[in-house]
Amino acid sequence: MKRSRRVPGHVMRNGAAALCALLFYYSVPVGWVFELNAWPGRVAGVVGFFAGVVGLGWLVWRRVQSYLREPTAAGGQVDGLLLIVCVVGTVFALFYYRLQHLHPDQFVGLETRTDALYYTLVTLGTVGFGDVHAVGQAARVVTMVQIVFDLVVLGTLLTIITSSVTGRIHAATLAAREVSADAPDTTR
Repeated sequence: MKRSRRVPGHVMRNGAAALCALLFYYSVPVGWVFELNAWPGRVAGVVGFFAGVVGLGWLVWRRVQSYLREPTAAGGQVDGLLLIVCVVGTVFALFYYRLQHLHPDQFVGLETRTDALYYTLVTLGTVGFGDVHAVGQAARVVTMVQIVFDLVVLGTLLTIITSSVTGRIHAATLAAREVSADAPDTTR
C-alpha cells in the first residue's frame, strides 16, 4: 500500500503567508499618479494588491483564532511570529523603496523593489553584506528601528524554542520517574 505524503499544515500556512506578502509587496501602488487613463494597464496590480491584503488579513485572523484556542502551543507561537515577520518585513521593504524614490540620497545600491526586499531580509538576518546600505539619516534611523524589531523577534523565537525544549525534557523526566516508580523491584 502506497502512503500519500501530505504537506503539514504549518508549512502550508507559512507558505501562504509568504506568497500573500509577496503579492502585496510587488503590487502595492507605490508612487502612482491616479489618472483615469492609467487604470486599464494597472488592473493586474490592483488585483494582486487586494489579493495580498485579503490573504494576509485572513491568515492573521486565523492565526489569532488559533492562538486564542491554544495559547501555549509552541508551533502556533512560531507560526504567528513568522506571519508577523512577513507582514512587518513587507512594510519595511516598502518604506525603504518609497524613501529611496522620494530621496535618492538615502541608500547606495537600492533601486528596485527587489533591492528593498533584499536589504530588508539581509538586515533581518543580521548579515549585512554591504552592497546595499543606508547612507542618509532617515534611512539609518529606520534601519535601526528594524534592527531593534529583528532582535526582539529573534529573542522571542529563541525563548519559544527554549521553553518548548525545556518543557519536553521536564515532561520526559517526570514520565521516566513515574515508570521507574511503578516498576516492580527485581533486585531481591
